[in-house]
Amino acid sequence: MNSPDVAVIILCWNGRTFLETFLPSVVEHTPASLARIIIADNGSTDDSEEIVKKYSGVEWLPLNHNYGFSEGYNQAIAKTGSKWIVLLNQDVEVSCGWLNALLSFAEQHPNLAACQPKILALNRRTHFEYAGAAGGFLDKYGYPFCRGRIFDSIEEDNGQYNNAIEIAWASGACLFVKKDAYLNAGGLDSEFFAHMEEIDLCWRIKNSGMEVWYVPTSTVYHLGGGSLPQGNPKKVYLNFRNSLMMLYKNLPSNKRGRIIFLRILIDHIAAYHALFGGNTKEFKAIAKAHFHFLFKSGSWKKKQNQKNKTDYLKLSGFYNGSIVWKYFIQKKKIFGELYWNK
Repeated sequence: MNSPDVAVIILCWNGRTFLETFLPSVVEHTPASLARIIIADNGSTDDSEEIVKKYSGVEWLPLNHNYGFSEGYNQAIAKTGSKWIVLLNQDVEVSCGWLNALLSFAEQHPNLAACQPKILALNRRTHFEYAGAAGGFLDKYGYPFCRGRIFDSIEEDNGQYNNAIEIAWASGACLFVKKDAYLNAGGLDSEFFAHMEEIDLCWRIKNSGMEVWYVPTSTVYHLGGGSLPQGNPKKVYLNFRNSLMMLYKNLPSNKRGRIIFLRILIDHIAAYHALFGGNTKEFKAIAKAHFHFLFKSGSWKKKQNQKNKTDYLKLSGFYNGSIVWKYFIQKKKIFGELYWNK
């Protein structure tokens, strides 16, 4: 018997409560004929496995310790034989037809390597969710934003983003990806540990000439902040450090130095804004991120795509401007207010 075309992999770490809450919807709305459901356990010390045992069709894949988000998925995907993989967060509720819509869309677009559904907030279902919303974009300096979410401004879903569109990155909360494309791109970078790793992966995929899409006919609901909540100093550190790592790896060589220099200057403004606002933990987290990036940059040279000549601003989903300037200075809070000069 051949394996189903899709493997839905939920990376679990001490996630008993999440599995109790969210696994039932995945089982209910994921036909066994279409997909395997695999719980890849990242060295949990709770009794998560006892919850999984209640579902006869769900597979338990134990990993020997906590590899983090990136390497945890690399380990699990290496053991999976399906053509398509879904990286699904343990705090996501899916809806009827969610997977069929993603698979159908992917099969109709032969150059598609990855895509994401519409991601709405679990506790505010009329609004988009922070991590992915209606598709991910990057500005000139590597700052991520979404259709439906720019920084902390989150839009209500009124159908304004119900068209499929090619994007810069698909959210790791629910990332549908072709296994071959994932492996050919090198998978998620384990040095990221968590945060920004899916953006880095999608950028590498796009540099290879393949596409990343947003599919609005599929909808999921994300709780968010299940591992690290917004504002947590470790989350701030990982986001700032990993953003710089991503730029260092993916920018064309003729633009790398200038863009990273300007990005660090912008980050410094954010750091001192936090300091003068009394948020010393965020200031220290950003400073630590910059120090670790600069201290280890030599070891990342082997990861640079030295032959990359791609003008990244001509790739779909990249914004030729500063989203920081648009949002904080020009007060553009909604994606539809941005001017795209293509």
